Amino acid sequence: MDVRRRSTNKPTTTMKVGVVVDDEKEPRASDALPLPLYLTNAVFFTLFFSVVYFLLTRWREKIRNSTPLHVVDLSEIVALVALVASFIYLLGFFGIDFVQSIFRPSADVWAAEYDKNHAEEVIIEEDVRKVPCGVDCAPPPPQVVETLASEEDEEIIKAVVAGKTPSYSLETRLGDCKRAAVIRREVVQRVTGKSLAGLPLEGFDYQSILGQCCEMPVGYVQIPVGIAGPLLLDGREYSVPMATTEGCLVASTNRGCKAIHLSGGAASVLLKDGMTRAPVVRFATAQRAAKLKFFLEDPQNFDTLSMVFNRSSRFARLQIIKCAIAGKNLYIRFCCSTGDAMGMNMISKGVQNILDYLQSDFPDMDVIGISSNFCSDKKPAAINWIEGRGKSVVCEALISGDVVRNVLKTNVAALAELNMLKNLAGSAVAGALGGFNAHASNIVAAIYIATGQDPAQNVESSHCITMMEAVNDGKDLHVSVTMPSIEVGTVGGGTQLASQSACLNLLGVKGANREEPGSNARLLATIVAGSVLAGELSLMSALAAGQLVKSHMKYNRSSKDVSKVSS
Repeated sequence: MDVRRRSTNKPTTTMKVGVVVDDEKEPRASDALPLPLYLTNAVFFTLFFSVVYFLLTRWREKIRNSTPLHVVDLSEIVALVALVASFIYLLGFFGIDFVQSIFRPSADVWAAEYDKNHAEEVIIEEDVRKVPCGVDCAPPPPQVVETLASEEDEEIIKAVVAGKTPSYSLETRLGDCKRAAVIRREVVQRVTGKSLAGLPLEGFDYQSILGQCCEMPVGYVQIPVGIAGPLLLDGREYSVPMATTEGCLVASTNRGCKAIHLSGGAASVLLKDGMTRAPVVRFATAQRAAKLKFFLEDPQNFDTLSMVFNRSSRFARLQIIKCAIAGKNLYIRFCCSTGDAMGMNMISKGVQNILDYLQSDFPDMDVIGISSNFCSDKKPAAINWIEGRGKSVVCEALISGDVVRNVLKTNVAALAELNMLKNLAGSAVAGALGGFNAHASNIVAAIYIATGQDPAQNVESSHCITMMEAVNDGKDLHVSVTMPSIEVGTVGGGTQLASQSACLNLLGVKGANREEPGSNARLLATIVAGSVLAGELSLMSALAAGQLVKSHMKYNRSSKDVSKVSS
């Protein structure tokens, strides 16, 4: 049978890759603006914040001078009118096009509605084909017709290549994150002359990363995720997701988990939970800097400072303030709990509240920067090794001699001696800072990537000292890892992406804990420490037994003939 559609007098349309576009461009309300849309948005955005700053400044002066707030002059009236006007405009989230997109149906929706309304026009005619059914029945391939949509994309691509349209503004301009990524990808290929064919583009929710995870995306990188475990920790079993491209890592950690499980499991203790941020301020003299130091460290002032700090969040709670002076410069290290969030943004807002509060009593204080490296974030620093940052955890296990021999293929004495000479003495000879371990950063990085943590914080989060000691007359092995600065969260950042959220869900720590805020993040920190314990135990055993090179030759070498792989 032959299926055809009767011709109608409807406006002609063309379709390409599922998009239906009218032959004539549909007029939009933004076309009536005297300025281009992005300039109009910029004007109202600037106007809004300018008048807000102006009004706040004037009201602050009135409060200081005890002038009633309702007494306004002409400039303040004009500012209030401008504030209302710009606010109304910004309610449309940068203007007219966004509001239009809500009420104007997409091309796909219009096409579906058209098919629905004209379903009765489909008629069945007599089959006039001369070939048997099933032979060469496939319809001819549709003709590729250049549509207005593709022409628009081409114009945008040329504008970005020419520098007339910023690449970072594509998502805002187009209102379609996927389309923006496609256009940006083509721009990169044209500008560089290099192909991105091997970089995946499809199958990712680009809307989910807008404004929070990654700017100007052109695709995503695939990292395999393996599961180590079950890790028996504090009486519960965990299947630990690890995202890595290093062979043997998951297998080695898995062997350590098996040894721990057969020996009755590991136990952990959370010693401390507090994120830090340290601004630097400058005074005219060292005496003035010292005066602020004494004021901040005076216990009588802590309650007031804590109240000001805690206004930044429902979960931020100031714990301690420590200061250090370098001449007339004062470094102030704030430490606070942050609930289930990793907490950098949360504590930064609290620190800003404190600095604003101090400005009234110390008007000569010059804030140089809200972060001074006295924190210290994403850098190896002795203060994190000594004082801790994030979650401080110690994890231990007692491994029986039989498990050491049968599973780890070595003996207790060899492990204890190797740990002393490698992890302790060897690291001391190297002048290590927090690096008294075999490969803690391997496990930390793999779990961080899988669960949406900040991979750069692997620097201080991998601070670890591994201890191994023969006990019970040398028959069994006591092993422990002490990690003072594990920086993790279960909300915010990359934790809410689909893949990373699934890994957190696997561990039972997804999202915020409503009953006991912060407990999910603390549990994740102990799981990280327990996994590091397993990884340390397995690698040290491989070294003691001389198995390292052999295992990597077996599991970490590809059998693919790279000479035959085209570039």
